[in-house]
Amino acid sequence: MVIRNAKILTMEEKDYENGFIRIQDGLIDSLGDMEDCPEDPEAVDACGGLVLPGLIDAHSHLGMWEDSLGFEGDDGNEDTEPVTPQLRAIDAVNPLDKCFREAAAAGITTVLTGPGSANPIAGVWCAVKTSGSRIDDMLLDGAVGMKFALGENPKSVYHGKNQSPVTRMATAALIREQLAKAQRYLNDKRLAEQNSEDYDEPEYDIKCEALLPVLSREMKAVFHAHRADDIFTAIRIAKEFDLDYILVHCTEGHRIASFLREEGAKVITGPFLCDRSKPELSGLDPKNPAILWEAGVENAICTDHPVTPIQYLPLCAAIAEAEGLPYRHALEAITIVPARLFRLDDRIGSLKPGKQADLLLFDSDPLGVCARPKLVLINGKKVSE
Repeated sequence: MVIRNAKILTMEEKDYENGFIRIQDGLIDSLGDMEDCPEDPEAVDACGGLVLPGLIDAHSHLGMWEDSLGFEGDDGNEDTEPVTPQLRAIDAVNPLDKCFREAAAAGITTVLTGPGSANPIAGVWCAVKTSGSRIDDMLLDGAVGMKFALGENPKSVYHGKNQSPVTRMATAALIREQLAKAQRYLNDKRLAEQNSEDYDEPEYDIKCEALLPVLSREMKAVFHAHRADDIFTAIRIAKEFDLDYILVHCTEGHRIASFLREEGAKVITGPFLCDRSKPELSGLDPKNPAILWEAGVENAICTDHPVTPIQYLPLCAAIAEAEGLPYRHALEAITIVPARLFRLDDRIGSLKPGKQADLLLFDSDPLGVCARPKLVLINGKKVSE
């Protein structure tokens, strides 16, 4: 496929006011100015429309809490024990949930999805495309991050069960305990490998095994934290165990923006297209992305679906722009920034030869209230037109 006569926002260094993009075998083959456009009688004429990369929701629970269902479709929180790193989102996501189709039609081509925040350690997140019927065929990365949760949610869940944790202290202690166990487990495995005559392999521990990629920084540590004190606890724990961490929600980040810059924190903001539904959301401010950006803290924007329905991700970016985030950065916050945060930017997040052909064609402002893409491609295939 060739798309011609398009304004192309690549989310790379160079854009094209009037250009083309050529797709082959599901990848971007080439792009450039119209004077270099290859001949193709079946080319799609964009008629001056805007082409940009497929959108990415950096934090959602798509397919984990299914639309229109109660307990039967609720697979986001295994709240029978507080420490469950062995759980994997790919065993719960239902790609036939109608919200996947709504996401794709709105131009969201990739989502980060996984367990919720009931447990201090909740399980493994995945990155998936929004088109398909079988999760195994939709995966970009089946183990993109380990979900940790601080603050109000673990307290509330386990207080009702008369079980630990019921304080922020206990939540942090449970996380530290399991990470320390995993460290010791890893050391014992290494000793056994180096000197098998004197040291036996430790007994298999599925929880410790699940945390090994986190300790080696191969997998991101994704910390749910709204309040400023919880954000600092996440940073403290990440430093203690040398974790490659991302702060999710970071609702009071605007109150501590300079500290986050000094720490080099990686941040996902949102949701803010919602009400202040619980105490730790009292500091919710849609200016948060702009304030963080002005302080030098790059941040992605998420819906936290189903808190905000996933198809409204562009509207969330539009709200951030209306509250002071520059237009280009609002688009980056739902394309290349989440791709970089999760080390997926070699494949998605921008338009560049060799990357997967996830792209959108608009005939209006993509951050407009009523905007919908005229064409959505995922891996070079039309999924919405």
